[in-house]
This record gives sequence, C-alpha cells and structure tokens, in this order.
Amino acid sequence: MTLVSDFVTQIIAKNPMYAELDRLYLVNRLYQLVGETPLNQPAETLLDQAAGLVAQAVANGKIEDSLTDRELLQAAIMDFVTPTPALVNQTFWNKYQVSPTAATDYFYQLSQDNDYIKTKAIAKNVVFSAATLYGDLEITINLSKPEKDPKAIAAAQHQTTTTYPKCQLCMENEGYYGRLGYPARSNHRIIRLTLGGQTWGFQYSPYAYFTEHAIFLAQEHRPMAINQRTFTNLLDLVTTFPTYFVGSNADLPIVGGSMLTHDHYQGGHHTFPMMKAPVLQQVDLGIAGLTAGIVKWPLATLRLTSNEPEKLINAATKITNAWRGYSDDSLDIRAFTGDTPHHTVTPIAYRQGDAYVLDVVLRDNQTSEKYPDGIFHPHQDVQHIKKENIGLIEVMGRAILPARLKTEMHDVEAYLVDQPNQMAAYHKAWADDLKAKYQPTPDNVQSIVHREIGVVFARVLEDAGVYKQTAAGLAGFNRFIQTLTNK
Repeated sequence: MTLVSDFVTQIIAKNPMYAELDRLYLVNRLYQLVGETPLNQPAETLLDQAAGLVAQAVANGKIEDSLTDRELLQAAIMDFVTPTPALVNQTFWNKYQVSPTAATDYFYQLSQDNDYIKTKAIAKNVVFSAATLYGDLEITINLSKPEKDPKAIAAAQHQTTTTYPKCQLCMENEGYYGRLGYPARSNHRIIRLTLGGQTWGFQYSPYAYFTEHAIFLAQEHRPMAINQRTFTNLLDLVTTFPTYFVGSNADLPIVGGSMLTHDHYQGGHHTFPMMKAPVLQQVDLGIAGLTAGIVKWPLATLRLTSNEPEKLINAATKITNAWRGYSDDSLDIRAFTGDTPHHTVTPIAYRQGDAYVLDVVLRDNQTSEKYPDGIFHPHQDVQHIKKENIGLIEVMGRAILPARLKTEMHDVEAYLVDQPNQMAAYHKAWADDLKAKYQPTPDNVQSIVHREIGVVFARVLEDAGVYKQTAAGLAGFNRFIQTLTNK
C-alpha cells in the first residue's frame, strides 16, 4: 500500500460524495497533485498521511519546498475528505432538528478532522489561570499562528495585486486555494443562516482561542457597526445556539478588534471570567421585566437580564445611544473631539437557563499627549506584557498574549533566581519589584511569574475601563446611569 492508496481509503470513508467505484479516479487526482513516485514515510493518522503526501509532492518537484506551498497543498489534499458546502449545510441543519448541540458537534468535529481548525498548532499555546481581585482570569500565550514565510515575503513584492477575496472573513474564502501572503482555504466550509432577513455565515476560527471558537459573518462585505440590529442579531444567535455565547467587538479603532472592515461576531462554548463576575449594584432602567446592574469587573459593564429578548434590545439600544453622546470631563470621558466620535460598546449575549443576558461594556478610544496609545488602553508601564488592543475576548477576561512572552518569561524567571539570562530591559522594573515582593526559588518562580502576569492583565483591563472600581469611578458610572433614567 502507498500513501496515495491509504489516503484514498480515508476519502471514501469520510466523504459521502465518494464510493469505492471512485478509487481509481481519486488515485489519479492525487497523483496529479503529488506525483506518482511514492515516498516511504510512516503515517499513522489522517493528518500524517496528508503531510506525507505533501512531502511526496516536494520530492517529486510538484511544489516548491516552502511553507506557503506546503500549507496550500495540504489544505487542498484535506479538501478531498471534506464534503461540499451544500452537503455540509444539509447535514448540519438535519442534525439541528435533533438538537442545536448535535449540529454544532458535527460541524466542530468536521472542522477539526479536516485540519481547518489547527488542533496541533493550538496545542502549543501556553494556558493557565491567575487569581485576581476579579476572580480567576485566563491567560494564554499565543503560539499557534505560524511565523511569516520568508520566501513568501520576498516573493510578495513581485506578486500581482488582487482584491479577491476582499478580506479573510468574506464568504468567497470558502474553497479558495490561497496564495502568497493569504491563507489556504480549500478545506474551509461555512454554514448559512438568516439573521434579520439577511444571509450570514457561521464558521470556526482556524486558530481558536477557546473551545468551539466560532465566527458569525455577514454575507455582505461591510464595516463593523454596533446598533439595534447588532443586539437583535446577537440575541437571535443565542436563541439558535443556546449553549453558545455570542459577542461583538467594538466598531471603533483602538477599542475594537483587528477586522473592522467586515461585520462579524464571535462566539463559542466557553464561560469566561466576566460571565461569572457578580453584580455589584442593581440599577433601575425603568423597563418592567428587565433587571440591570453594574458588574464587579475592571471594564465598565452593565448586565441586562430578561426572559424577553426585546427588552434587552431596547435597553441596550438606549444605553448605546446615550453613551455615544455622553461626556464627563472630570474623568477624561469625552464623546467627541471635533467631529470624531470616541464612544461605542462591546456587547456580549448568552443564556442562563430560560433567561437571556446581555453584558454591555462601555468603551472610549480617546488618545492624549500623556497616553498616545489610548487613555483607556494598556498604559506604558504594563505594555511589556500587553500593548495590543483589548478586544472582545480580552474584555471577557481571557488574555491573548504575544508569542514573545514564552521565551521572555523564562528569562525573567532565570533573572529572579539569579541564573544566567537574556532578560529584555523592558521587563527589569517589573522583575525587580517581584524580587522585592517574593523570595523566588527554582521551585516556586514559575508560579510567581504566572500569578503576577495575571495581576498585570487585571491592570491592563483596569486601564481599559472608562469607570474604575473606585468610589469616584462608581459615582461617575451612576451619573451616566441617571441620564438613562432621567432621575
């Protein structure tokens, strides 16, 4: 048996499009891609077989031995075991008739089995929890996304510019082969659904940050927007998928996500620290059948709860419209600079039994001479750990920290126990504080550093909060709430 014949057996077993009669056809399709001269390489799993076929293609001169060419071909090979979009959608909605969980379990497993979700890469991430004043925060050091391909970078300057697909969230990515500087999507599938009379897509994130990390994307390529339609869509989605949370990044730079050009939401099967945080103070928004309160959380959050989604939509719309025009100079909160708006919200919807919950997080993207990166953004003294924007996932208490920290934290640990190290200078003040605060030893130094990364991340979130968890901050928050109730 050869890798090609073994893989064809897997295709026939996993893809309902094909039967045994298709064997020779499939063998010849693969020979076209990888060459006919076999490569003796052990392959225990489906992904091992696919990797072996890519190696065979390199050996036979079918592709260049570059990261980009290997990734593009591997996705194309895994496409053979992936049903067509129509079949995937049909199966998904058939299983949905059994239960929403049966449908998402099917699609999530398929997206892992066909290597669209990069499970091996995701397993490299460093993940731990850290106790803070706001409960246990979740810390991740993101090691899953591949490094840039040097050959692709060099070749890109000679590449013809193309605008297809318009972005990596467009539906045109489904089945797209990819190119230099653009990811392989041959094995990509999108579930179609309707929100507010419009077609949307549902897919999983290739480099998931949490369990069943889902993306819901508009069919139309249009900018992110937070408005009444957003709240309606989020609540419709958690009605359709009651075990998932669904939230939206803010629609302004600095406080928004990295993809503001395409309207989309994120969700998944995960309970974040913010969702566990208690309500610190109940507030009355004057809507019968709705409870509301200020959450004990470093970012200013109003939690809305009701069995009737329409009441949450009305309350969130009222809050957002009021916040967009609200200023409080005593707390550096300003809605506009000239005609430039600074205020928006990050909304997160989820279910608690029969009740619907909508957390509305107030955001402000001002900058100043003192804080050029953002007044409500990680300040300079914590940027040695985190300087990137605080988006939806981090708002909810899960840090996505840069890959550089894995090596850098080893050097900090070595510094703390007086071992040889190459610690970056920007960690020194922090590390010296840890030396003074603790008595680090080789046995406890990692737990100390993990604990203190959590403390820094809590500070990062506090920096991003427009109303701090202080007497002055809560008084300011209540002044804003009074504008909602006209009291």
